Amino acid sequence: MENECCCRKKKERSPEEYKSLINRLSRIEGQIRGIKGMLEKDAYCIDVITQAAAASAALNSFNKELLASHIRTCVVDGIKNGDDETAEELIATLQKLMR
Repeated sequence: MENECCCRKKKERSPEEYKSLINRLSRIEGQIRGIKGMLEKDAYCIDVITQAAAASAALNSFNKELLASHIRTCVVDGIKNGDDETAEELIATLQKLMR
């Protein structure tokens, strides 16, 4: 079961989109490791908060890029094919992001 995805559906991405998303996540991962290092070195609270806010903004940017791609491809295709679930899924996702 090693090859099974944890998701219900799959999405094939272009090599460019895949590389862009992976690069963003790698930078975010580095930021998180940096924040952890700051805590381990007893960094000042405001400095840690500032870096955490930057990591949060980077993750939001990742979500925006991925959501835009999803709308341009999956949502448009779903609507063209009469799949009403696509719009409901998008609405639920937007509600989660706006909490």
